[in-house]
Amino acid sequence: MNEVLSFDDEAQAYAEIEAMGYHAMAFDFPAEENELHWHDFDSVLYVTSGELTVWVDGEDQSVTCRRGAKIVASAGTVHREQTPGYSAIIGFSVRPESISQPVNKPLPVAI
Repeated sequence: MNEVLSFDDEAQAYAEIEAMGYHAMAFDFPAEENELHWHDFDSVLYVTSGELTVWVDGEDQSVTCRRGAKIVASAGTVHREQTPGYSAIIGFSVRPESISQPVNKPLPVAI
């Protein structure tokens, strides 16, 4: 997570994603708490309902995001998330069907 900004409505989210040349998809996420991971694509996430708390590796404090929060994240940012459930529009820098699996890349295991 590189920045937490704000947005007004879903129309703005879709317009900004299109202007960036990204690919938009709407998601509903269930309650979850995950481990530290990273993604191999840049993204922008617009929280449309619910709540999401994000911890970025190396930063002292978490950030809790609610409706109207816009999270800009670069590929490779190591982070983890906790949510009681939320909905979002996500803009992906790559076509969603080309995203390698798993989407949440685990950290390398120390030998």
